[in-house]
Amino acid sequence: MDFPSPLIPATLLRRYKRFLADVRMEDGGIITVHCANPGSMLSLAVAGRRCWLSHHAGTARKLAYSWELEEAPTGCIGINTARANTVVAEALAAGAIPELAGWPIVRREVADGVDSRLDFHLSACAGPHSPPADVGRHSPPGGTDQECWLEVKSVTMSRQAGLAEWPDAKSSRGVRHLEALARLAAGGAGATLLFLAQRADCTAFRVAGDIDPVYAAAFAAVDRAKVRILVYDCTVSPAGIELRKPLTILWN
Repeated sequence: MDFPSPLIPATLLRRYKRFLADVRMEDGGIITVHCANPGSMLSLAVAGRRCWLSHHAGTARKLAYSWELEEAPTGCIGINTARANTVVAEALAAGAIPELAGWPIVRREVADGVDSRLDFHLSACAGPHSPPADVGRHSPPGGTDQECWLEVKSVTMSRQAGLAEWPDAKSSRGVRHLEALARLAAGGAGATLLFLAQRADCTAFRVAGDIDPVYAAAFAAVDRAKVRILVYDCTVSPAGIELRKPLTILWN
């Protein structure tokens, strides 16, 4: 995913009220920018760090700038959680996620028919036709060759060198999504949960059970023979964000 226009460097002063941050521009001016991250941003939002902003000129937005990246000592980190689905959509189109390759139809933000809306619905065909030959090879565990539901979680937190963690705050919504995937898988559909680390400085991932024990319990209880769990990291720079490689999952 390339940023549509060059990002603008600034220095972070503070993040507050979840969706706001004050930054100092290179000319010394101080402005308030939109922070597209609903989490706690634990391990991030460090005052004095360089950050990178996107500019939305000519729009009706109240805040003309959005905070996109934070520059940590180990590299740039994507803090805009909305970018994760764009990165994954491009990776799906390019066949860059082997476990999810071969699905010709990809729809975004699809209701599961109960009480959740999941990020992607992958299907083999629009009508009652046979799936392409390569779909069966990549069909999800426990699911059919006809569809796969995919939920994406944007990971930014790292409290220990080399270890990415999610969530950085309690997430009842995350529990609902996990339950929805489990329900769909039990009904015979393919189901995948993909954690996307918007950083390139980690080699492993785990669920932060000390932050959200309810989610950790739901995650530990999920039938991994039916719900596939994937974790990938990204290369992140002011030019763009691109899915890179899988991370090791620590299950405890």
